[in-house]
Amino acid sequence: MTSQQRVLDILVEAVDTLTEDFDLIEFLHRLCARSIELLDVDAVGVMIVDQHGELQLIAASDENTRLLELFALQHEEGPCVRCYRTGQAQLNIDLTSAPATLGFGPFAARARDAGFVSTHALPMKLRQQVVGAVNLFHSRPGRLSESDVQIGQTLADVATISILQQRSIEQSYIEKAQLQAALTSRVTIEQAKGILSERHHLSLDSTFDAMRAYARPRHLRLTELAQQVIDNTFDGDLGDTTTP
Repeated sequence: MTSQQRVLDILVEAVDTLTEDFDLIEFLHRLCARSIELLDVDAVGVMIVDQHGELQLIAASDENTRLLELFALQHEEGPCVRCYRTGQAQLNIDLTSAPATLGFGPFAARARDAGFVSTHALPMKLRQQVVGAVNLFHSRPGRLSESDVQIGQTLADVATISILQQRSIEQSYIEKAQLQAALTSRVTIEQAKGILSERHHLSLDSTFDAMRAYARPRHLRLTELAQQVIDNTFDGDLGDTTTP
């Protein structure tokens, strides 16, 4: 099977991101495996930025790579970190060359100890939004060809779209849950208003004002107060707040 066909297969796999049961972690681990297969590299790590703006390792092809990536993150150095910060690919970095690894601190030495002699990092970005980077490692001297760079960047782009799609779905769930909670709370409050309005012979507007006046200084949520009224466990006294 040609590389182009394998890339097409991976693009088809990305359609799974539109389903509710999409597993992002599994997808990114598959991406690592596909990258090794297509690009003839020996190890791959994927780092993405979390909600706090910090890079985190999310997938790696093996444990050695995971430890290496964590080391790079701990010291805020390495090609992957630089790639994320600049949004630019870092290609064909000779880990045995002091000039090539200038600014990477102990990263290069740690990478060589792990058996790697060259590395590359590709940005995961959509337009100007950078969400992470893909780090590729060679255990032998070698350069990525232009076609390999294009394939690697395509895989990184697919991963980026998958991550953004997943975040969009999760945000949608959060917003729906918040909306449902608000609607449920409103129903509870309306029920309590009806009970108190009849009990104190007040208009609904006056009753609502009285509930707010009672709850606010006590740091009590209106929904909690309303639920107490409905459950007949409210033992407070609205007092002067019930004056029409």
